[in-house]
Amino acid sequence: MLILISDAFAPNLPDQISRFGEVTNDKERQKDAEIVLVRSKTKCTKEYIDNAPNLKMIIRGGVGLDNIDLVYAKEKGIIVHNTASASAIAVAELAFALMLAVPNHIVGGCNSLRDRKWLKKEYKRSELYGKTLGLIGIGNIGTEVAKRAKAFGMNVIAYRKSGKPSEWAEVRPTLEEVLAEADYLSLHTPLTDQTEGIINKDTISKMKDGAVLVNTGRGKCVVEEDVVAALESGKLRGYGCDVWYSDPPPDECPVLSAPNVVMTPHLGASSKENLLRIGDVIVEKIQEYLKNK
Repeated sequence: MLILISDAFAPNLPDQISRFGEVTNDKERQKDAEIVLVRSKTKCTKEYIDNAPNLKMIIRGGVGLDNIDLVYAKEKGIIVHNTASASAIAVAELAFALMLAVPNHIVGGCNSLRDRKWLKKEYKRSELYGKTLGLIGIGNIGTEVAKRAKAFGMNVIAYRKSGKPSEWAEVRPTLEEVLAEADYLSLHTPLTDQTEGIINKDTISKMKDGAVLVNTGRGKCVVEEDVVAALESGKLRGYGCDVWYSDPPPDECPVLSAPNVVMTPHLGASSKENLLRIGDVIVEKIQEYLKNK
């Protein structure tokens, strides 16, 4: 059995999985691979799948599966897994770091001091304590964000389509209720037809004036132009962004030059600890596959 490592994983992953078969990161051998391991860079389109006639399983190291044609993979009998549980802590910590960076002027304060400016009076901080955090999606990652928010003394509310209760947040029946109450709104939903552009001119208009938006979910869950317009008008006080329409975003991406943005280059799942956890989940998935083969 040939296992193709198509994207960047922890350096010890080849040794971890070598007992299952031959391991390669030579993409020219795609046609021979029975299992392909991907992260965000490799796009498992219909064409990609057709060029891998021996493919039986795709494992995505991370949460979202929007870089995989799930419908076509199912038609071809290809098993698709992600490693959602492994990435929860890493992404949650980054989401919270972005949430902290905005009201504490971390980036502006640092950059102004590098420019030898002392803006103590100009930068007015605000606390997370007592504020309301709204979560759109409260699965593995959203739950970890909620736990951290509770530790900071925040009120946590959430919306998810199923309406299933959560131990860590008060789940509201409608998205509109969460939008109206949230001082901070954090996105933790996969990209689907229903969630693409869920944050847009209309939904932003239903948010509190001066709310802060954090997106470590998927870039296309927001309409960038509408978010930027809200930042420029002051409707949104800040935007913490780790995810983009494409990696990297094009130079003309409006978020790159918008005011009051703290941004990172899709670092959410990139902690060294998370990459090790992803490897452990991959081992479990391959073991399960071989057991049922």
